[in-house]
Amino acid sequence: MPRPLLLLLAALAACGPRADTERYGFVALLGNDTVSVERITRTPRSLVSDDVDRFPFVRQRHTVIDLGRDGRLTRMAMEVRTPSGTTSAERGRRVVAEFTTDSVMVTITDSGGVSRRAFRTAGALTVPHVSMLYSVIELEIASSLRRGAATTLAAGDSAPFRQFYPDRNIGPDFVLHGGWVHRRGGDSVVLRHDWLSGSGDAIIDSLQRMLSYSGMRSTYKVAVRRIAEQPDIAAIGARFAAAEARVGAAQLSVRDTARASIGNVTIAIDYGRPLARGRTLLGDVIPYDRVWRTGANAATQITTSAPLVIGGITVPAGTHTLWTIPRTTGVALIVNGESGQWGTQYTSARDLGSAPMASEAVATPVDRFTIAVDPSDARHGRLTMQWGTFRWSAPIVVK
Repeated sequence: MPRPLLLLLAALAACGPRADTERYGFVALLGNDTVSVERITRTPRSLVSDDVDRFPFVRQRHTVIDLGRDGRLTRMAMEVRTPSGTTSAERGRRVVAEFTTDSVMVTITDSGGVSRRAFRTAGALTVPHVSMLYSVIELEIASSLRRGAATTLAAGDSAPFRQFYPDRNIGPDFVLHGGWVHRRGGDSVVLRHDWLSGSGDAIIDSLQRMLSYSGMRSTYKVAVRRIAEQPDIAAIGARFAAAEARVGAAQLSVRDTARASIGNVTIAIDYGRPLARGRTLLGDVIPYDRVWRTGANAATQITTSAPLVIGGITVPAGTHTLWTIPRTTGVALIVNGESGQWGTQYTSARDLGSAPMASEAVATPVDRFTIAVDPSDARHGRLTMQWGTFRWSAPIVVK
């Protein structure tokens, strides 16, 4: 064959889809605990993911994604299994998404039937969002960086994307959320979501493969790394499910209620109880000089049947929320008049007051965040909060 023709064929082949297949995985840690593991097989036109996570409870997924020549998603089929689900609909579902340039059609099938809903996307990159599915976050980053006339965003530029949630129903309240990929320069990328407080930081290589992801600047404080070997998802999933069934650890940060009576007054505090998991708490998991939800997930709520004074703050009967601001010199308690909100939705204008709490170190670390109300007599008691090696407290007086 003449040499010019060989060169032409080689050039044409280079312009077409690559035929190589990548096999790898992602592991996500929360402190010293593994919270998700993913097994990925990737070609230029498809991605197959098998993953298991326990965020907040154990779910196993098998996902097949078809990709266009530009890396955009064209179709997704996801099988979701939740071993601890109380109904057959909760235990298993199939989610199919069909993508066009300006819309996505989502179909969810479970034992309760079939639900469908179409969304207009205005041409924005649209992807499924699962908290612990990092192959899709990798796709999200790479596709965003390819948008526009240039093949990559310049440093400081950003590109938007839209998201839907395969783990949720698609009733009237189901909406597409959004986010942005920011190219910092070099190998650093910042990911922001409009529903998540803070941002994630990813490191990518020259082929836009994600090497690591950190959620330390967000409320999802995970550390994710790419692994070359493909993990045994079936075995890991079985261990996760067995541990969940054995200890009843249905959630990473279980919801609990501390209840007590001071005289005839009943007090209940509803709060999320995160685990320390070997992490540095004050100054890291709990940043200094920022309002903390004082627990996990939804805001911490206190309900009292009669007026109280907590640390000098007058608290009317009813339901309110508790917040704290840790500092290197101590900690402040905040009682807020709003209730029922998520733990990132703090409105200072609704504060009932703020007061310092007593702070001390404990000899035996407390792994799970614990709030208690300890009565001392018919009119007095003490509010305490313990986690790791710190113990905060404030006096309670029944008015």
